[in-house]
Amino acid sequence: MPELPEVETVRLGLADHVVGQRITAVEVLHPRAVRRHAGESADLASRLAGKTVTAARRRGKYLWLDVADHTDDAALVVHLGMSGQMLIARAGAPDHTHLRIRTHLADGNELRFVDQRTFGGWHVDEHVPDPFMPENASAATDSDDGVLPRVPASIAHIAPDPFDPGFDTSAVVARIRARHTEIKRALLDQTIISGVGNIYADEALWLARLHGTRVTDTLSPKKIRELIDAATDVMAQALKVGGTSFDALYVNVNGQSGYFERSLNAYGREGQPCRRCGRIMRREHFMNRSSFSCPQCQRRPRM
Repeated sequence: MPELPEVETVRLGLADHVVGQRITAVEVLHPRAVRRHAGESADLASRLAGKTVTAARRRGKYLWLDVADHTDDAALVVHLGMSGQMLIARAGAPDHTHLRIRTHLADGNELRFVDQRTFGGWHVDEHVPDPFMPENASAATDSDDGVLPRVPASIAHIAPDPFDPGFDTSAVVARIRARHTEIKRALLDQTIISGVGNIYADEALWLARLHGTRVTDTLSPKKIRELIDAATDVMAQALKVGGTSFDALYVNVNGQSGYFERSLNAYGREGQPCRRCGRIMRREHFMNRSSFSCPQCQRRPRM
């Protein structure tokens, strides 16, 4: 599934091509693509028609478009799932295979949601105040009128990611140390810190020289901060090249794939030498997934 850098790459493309555009019509071509929407397909289409896209936003791996007209504003929440793509095409261009939703824009382009596996989808949601934003925090990133940033109601439980203006590293360190769980589980818990998925968790753990089964309340605040910084750094590096791509399903709005996999130090490197010490990297089962680590640099905790 796409992680923060991949979703941010898509968001940046939407900000360039869709923000400021008026939606003239929406066609839902597959019912599963709107199964999370509270109403029928026609309701989603009517909620969006005539509205202007005012912003493209993201929290962690969650993506949404702010839309508004003179009577209403809402959030169009996009779940990319395992294979969802948000693509820009000129009206009349041949349809993409697995096209699920077509959105007509006033400039003559179409925003197309393509999803081979149909695990993703769209729904229209209401905005609520961001519960993670301190009451006295500046809202300068959204407006200058003192209104705190808002998020879609369905993702209000998702914690800020390391690139969020409201991210508080000290608070995240405290939340992690308050748990008694494996550090990789904490790193993947989107209610503690969002945006980190399996790939970048393994990369951050390798950089911090931590095994993923280390227990959170046995780690020092300094070590947890080092891990958070490592996750931030590796995601920032991936973002520079458009994210990580292992197959043709992840693309940005122009259909281009990321290529950060060339720089991975841990994920997917089973049987290869550690880039730091030369020991052979190992693969272990973890939560129906795989974890990759170095037996020398990332020693297992003693039982």
